[in-house]
Amino acid sequence: MRYKYKTQGTCSSQIEFDINGDIITNVSFTGGCNGNLQAVRSLVDGLTVEQIESKVRGIMCGRKGTSCPDQLAKAVREAYEHTQA
Repeated sequence: MRYKYKTQGTCSSQIEFDINGDIITNVSFTGGCNGNLQAVRSLVDGLTVEQIESKVRGIMCGRKGTSCPDQLAKAVREAYEHTQA
């Protein structure tokens, strides 16, 4: 299932990804720092929701109180809970 998440407090405005069970693939960001987000996409492809959360939840970007990776952790959790409902 393809999932879209509108980010808050980051340079990227949206994250899209596929979720199958608890496995996340095909992550894409709209906006943000292209080079860094290419690395994030590559590093999380095929990981579970829990693995992604454990690696990137809580990462901050400057004084924003969040980051694109942190928003990804929130997005995958929201998507997982949505698919389990």
